[in-house]
Amino acid sequence: MRAPGDAVSDDLGPILRLRVPLIVRLSERKMKLREVLALAPGAIIELPKHADDPLDLLVNNVRIGGGSVVKVGENFGLRLEWIGDQASRVQAMGPSPGNDDEDDEEDRIALQLLGGQA
Repeated sequence: MRAPGDAVSDDLGPILRLRVPLIVRLSERKMKLREVLALAPGAIIELPKHADDPLDLLVNNVRIGGGSVVKVGENFGLRLEWIGDQASRVQAMGPSPGNDDEDDEEDRIALQLLGGQA
């Protein structure tokens, strides 16, 4: 006889096999458009994060964990120092969280300037 949770697991099987992009974010900052347009090779963009601070692990632009950089052969990796519970990780795959009103206005203007291009 099947346990009550087994039917749910069977139903979720195809969904659990989906591949989702993970993003490891070093840091972020906002810049004025004129500053972005002035960027050239060799420019240095200072980030508001200390070199020893943990990096963020994101799904759908939602932070689900964090950790430190490690070298894996010739590649970089992320050693997780914390990860959210399963419910918060699943929730991160839903619609992106809303921005505040100021960000919404900035996004609207940016889209108008770009002619709706993404």
